[in-house]
Amino acid sequence: MPNGSLSLPARLCLLAWDPARPGAGDTARVHHLVRAGALTELAQRGLLVDDEGIATPVDLDSRTGDAVLDGLLDLVRESMPHRWRTWVRLHAGVTFDAVREQLVADGYLRARKKRVLGVFPSVEHVLARVAAAQVLREETRYAIEGAVPAGEVSERDAAVAALAAAAELRTLGPVGRGAHRERRIAELTGRSGAAAPGLRKIVGEVWGAVSAETARAVASTGG
Repeated sequence: MPNGSLSLPARLCLLAWDPARPGAGDTARVHHLVRAGALTELAQRGLLVDDEGIATPVDLDSRTGDAVLDGLLDLVRESMPHRWRTWVRLHAGVTFDAVREQLVADGYLRARKKRVLGVFPSVEHVLARVAAAQVLREETRYAIEGAVPAGEVSERDAAVAALAAAAELRTLGPVGRGAHRERRIAELTGRSGAAAPGLRKIVGEVWGAVSAETARAVASTGG
């Protein structure tokens, strides 16, 4: 994947941005996707663990140095216990907004002032580094379509591809089909959680939550 310094949620947010228009498409769905990426990265780093289905911080002091990830860690620490699937959607917009601002600060997005109805001031966000986003889309499609064995895909890249597939991002276009696609996504999901005991379960829970939220969104809009 390009842009190796980007966090997992930042990559997913960038993937969701439509180069042809401002914004990230289906906002609620993208919010859930970005939050899922943040949860997955914290789990991959060993800072969130599973305790009988509950997302649990390992301690009260660990930090990542990334404002978005640390903000989510603080939120989990300060809140009542919740299951992984609940955290995918609970206050997910907070994580999305923070990631979007990171992407603006890093030059991937550009904030552009406008007026709604010619009167009310507003801000829209457009892709500034279109080529970087395009490479990321191509790499993600390549991972999902299975040209490379899942075992040779990095854990982070596998997580990006599996979660993006679960969210059925329109920016990726049609990617794979039928049993082959399902088998490939299962392989990528497993690869995402290969680093430590229990991590595969966490990634599976988060992936399932994104998939369920996507199905619900599609059903409510009729497609």
